[in-house]
Amino acid sequence: MSLQVELEHYRDVLIVRLKGELDHHTADIVRFKMEEAILRGNSAHVILSLKDLLFMDSSGLGVILGRYKQLKARDGKMVVCDVNPGVYRLFELSGLFKILPIHENERSALTSLEVVS
Repeated sequence: MSLQVELEHYRDVLIVRLKGELDHHTADIVRFKMEEAILRGNSAHVILSLKDLLFMDSSGLGVILGRYKQLKARDGKMVVCDVNPGVYRLFELSGLFKILPIHENERSALTSLEVVS
C-alpha cells in the first residue's frame, strides 16, 4: 500500500493528513512535503491527523521527530490527532507522546493551538 499526503494551511497552522503506510519507502516523500509546506507556508505549527494512517515504522517516527525539531527551533508546536490504536501503540512505545500532545480530532488540536475562531 502507498501513502497519500494531504496538506492544508489554516492561518499559521499546517494540517497534515496521512493515509496509508508511513514506512521507509514513503518517509522521504513525507519529510520533503512537510518541510516545503512549513517553509513556504510560513507555518508556525503543525497538526498531524493520523486517522487513516494504517501503519508506521521507525522511519515514520524519524520523520515526525525531525519535523518536530524543525518547528521547535522556530518556536512552533506540533500536535497529533485521530491516532488509530496500532499507531498509538508505536507512539507510546517510542515515547513520542512525552513531547507531542495528542488530541481526539482536528478541532480539538486547533483549539489547543489557540487558532480556532
